[in-house]
Amino acid sequence: MPQPGSATVRSRVRIPLTFPDGYRAEAEVFTFHGLADGAEHLALALGTVPDGGTPLVRLHSECLTGDVFGSDRCDCGPQLRESVELISGAGGYLLYLRQEGRGIGLYNKLDAYALQDSGLDTYDANTALGLPEDGRDYTAAAQMLAALGIDGTGGTGSTGGIDLLSNNPDKAAQLGRLGVTVRRRVPTGVHLSASNVRYLTAKVERTGHSIELSRLVG
Repeated sequence: MPQPGSATVRSRVRIPLTFPDGYRAEAEVFTFHGLADGAEHLALALGTVPDGGTPLVRLHSECLTGDVFGSDRCDCGPQLRESVELISGAGGYLLYLRQEGRGIGLYNKLDAYALQDSGLDTYDANTALGLPEDGRDYTAAAQMLAALGIDGTGGTGSTGGIDLLSNNPDKAAQLGRLGVTVRRRVPTGVHLSASNVRYLTAKVERTGHSIELSRLVG
């Protein structure tokens, strides 16, 4: 895959975060010029990477229903909350990517929900709408990491590359093709509810997500 062009940091500002359960963190939020898709993606720097250490990085796709409204149809909100705490402890970045509905947009995602209610899984619902199962491209994420000084070599003082906080093998594969060294993939927890069990099962069975459902679902 051709390597992406360069992006630059546009601005940076500190924002204190408080989650509904009371957890607090301090983030330095970065914006960018020159991202390939022109979207307003954000990078949140959390914690401090130890000298010679490897940053823990999560690529989190925007989910209005889960991140903001607390929807139980997915595991996005709990993953976001967990990721902020884990990255704050280890030091690294949360890339908040404007890729609602695995890249199909909010209205299309809600249309896909209606099809899921009729029996389709999360991937077949997308294709029934004439849309990709997963339309996300992580070129902008690779550009953001490079602009932050975390490229294929990991940046100055790093052991090289990143640790990727993700259950999704496609994220690691795409970043690798874009020149980012993923040293290891760190799974998130299992955020299971009665409303998302079909969704999580489809992610495991259809796209190989590393979610340990077998011990929780009979």
